[in-house]
Order: sequence, then structure tokens, then C-alpha cells
Amino acid sequence: MINKENKTIFDKLLIHDHEELIFCNDKKLGLKAIIGIHDTTLGPSMGGTRMWNYATENDALKDVINLSRAMSYKSSLAGLNAGGGKAVLIGDIKLKSKKYIERYASFINNLGGKYWTAQDVNMTTQDILWIKNVCPYVVGLPKEYGGLGDSAIATAYGIYVGMKASIYQITGNNSLENKKVCVQGVGKVGGKVVDYLIKEGAKVYVTDINNKNLDNIASKNVQIIETDDIFDVNYDIFSPCALGGVISMDNLKKLNCKIIAGAANNQLEDDINVPNELLKKDILYLPDFLINAGGIISCYHEQINQIDLEKVMQMTETIYDKAIDVFKYANENKITTHSAAMQIAVKRIERNKKKSN
Repeated sequence: MINKENKTIFDKLLIHDHEELIFCNDKKLGLKAIIGIHDTTLGPSMGGTRMWNYATENDALKDVINLSRAMSYKSSLAGLNAGGGKAVLIGDIKLKSKKYIERYASFINNLGGKYWTAQDVNMTTQDILWIKNVCPYVVGLPKEYGGLGDSAIATAYGIYVGMKASIYQITGNNSLENKKVCVQGVGKVGGKVVDYLIKEGAKVYVTDINNKNLDNIASKNVQIIETDDIFDVNYDIFSPCALGGVISMDNLKKLNCKIIAGAANNQLEDDINVPNELLKKDILYLPDFLINAGGIISCYHEQINQIDLEKVMQMTETIYDKAIDVFKYANENKITTHSAAMQIAVKRIERNKKKSN
């Protein structure tokens, strides 16, 4: 496979030193999957499986490469002894069945624990249980099956404490009371973030392309705005909690906010131009792979068999201090917060590589 930029798969792997890409195929079941393993220096790779009807296979390849790398940095920044991985199932969700998921699980099982998976976009708890039928390398299980339950609880808490660290960085006070916050995407994570914000007295604006999510939140003290109207308000915090890529050069021309702090993965359209533009516009960006680490912290505790939600939430709370560290590092080195977070994460991985050598 060669992508539209004429880069081979190995070219793509070499850019960020990925260890492995595993292509999985079962013609009879319509199964096409890619498992990406970025780095296992700190431990086995971990990251969710998502299913998406990608326009092209190259789009799927790009997604798994970007997301697996982000998982390495996320685990490193969070202080976990885990590496970065991700998997994508390519196709319409109608393809899913017990046989389909169990066949996919067999590919994970063949890796012998080098990749641990969990639930991501368009995957259900039932899918995770079907994977568990075939292989042990799956986390994010319901409590009744020995897991910690919904990892969105920890993820949302991490977003909340990250917001508090960000507002402290700007104002010297971490209170969110009366702060205008727009939450884009109010599903499993975004909805819980909204609850924290309301409890603290923030002025909450919400938007979502899924009307069911909006119906679930309509009775709460929020202002619902149309997706096309999100740029009409000046916010203290803009919080992308849906799919990635929303922070683009075009959107930055219209977006009025002081802080970007949300749960979505890969929020930035690119790693260089957009972070530099954020810096020029004096918008404080809290990197997604730091602020949304609550989910991987929860999954990691399952992997090491520490089924203790209190410990998970305590570790998630350290996102506050880690955010302050990133802001300090960025200021001292006169770089973007995105670059600062990546450098801190990479340095931990490199230190451990030297130890192992």
C-alpha cells in the first residue's frame, strides 16, 4: 500500500519510529483491521479499538499511526509502565457480529500480550466481552466481569482537573465559577464533564451533532447552541469532547477562547502550524494526550489487576500538577505546550530505553 503522498508503509513507520503495524483480514466476515504498536519501552502497548467507515484505507492507516503514537505519549506523561497502541476496524458497524469480533480478538491473542485493547468509538461493552471470550488482553470490563467499569468516569475527572490547572495558569485562581465553557460533544465523557462544571458554577454551553446526547442533557443548567454557532461566543474554555481534528487553521480564525482543554483525541489538525498559531493568538492549549489520560489510567489499573477506583481517581488527579509542569516547561523553553508535553513524554521513554540497553 502506498499513500497519496507516495510514502510507503515503512516510510510512515519510520517517521515516528513505530515498532509494528499488523494488518488483519478475514474475507468471509468482511473483517479488515489494522493494529498499530508504536512503542513498548515502558511496557505492553495499550489503546482502544475503534470501528469507523473510513473513506479510504489510507485514512485508516493514518488514524492508527497517529493514535498509537499519542497513546505512547499519554501513557508516558501519566507515569504508567505501558506503551502505545491502537487498533481500527474498517467498515460499517453493521458488519459487527459475535463471530466478527471473536475473529478480530484472535489476531490480538496472536500478539501474546504485546497489545492490550479496550473500548473506543463505535465499540460496545458486548464487543469487549466477546473479545474476552477469546483472549485475556482486554481491559475496560464491566464491574460484574471483574473490571473497573466505565473508564469515562476517570477521563471526565481528568478533563475537569486539567481545566482547573489551565484557568489557574492564566488567572492565578483555579475556580471555574462563572467561567464560560463550551463543551463540544456531550456523550459519555462530555456529559460527565458538564456535570463537574455545573457543580462548580460555570456557565456551560453545549453542542453535539447527536440529538440524543442533547436530549439527555437538556434538563440541566446548560445553554444548547447549534454546531455552526459555536464561534459566535467568546469563551474562557473551549472543550472538544467529540472526534479529533477540530482545531484547524481555518477554525482558529473564528474561535474566541482563552483555553482549549478537552477529551477528544488528536484535536489539532497538525502538530506544528496549529500549535504555533495557538501560541501567537495567546490561547493556552492543554494537550489532549495529557488531559484525557484518565481512561488509560483506569485501564492500566485493570491490566495490573489493581481493581481500585479510588487509586485510579487519585492518579487521575495528578493531571493537574502534570499540566502545571507542562506549562512551566513550555514557558522556560519558549515552545508550544504541545511540543513541551511531547518532549517530556519522549524524554521518559528515552531514559528507559537507555536503562534497558
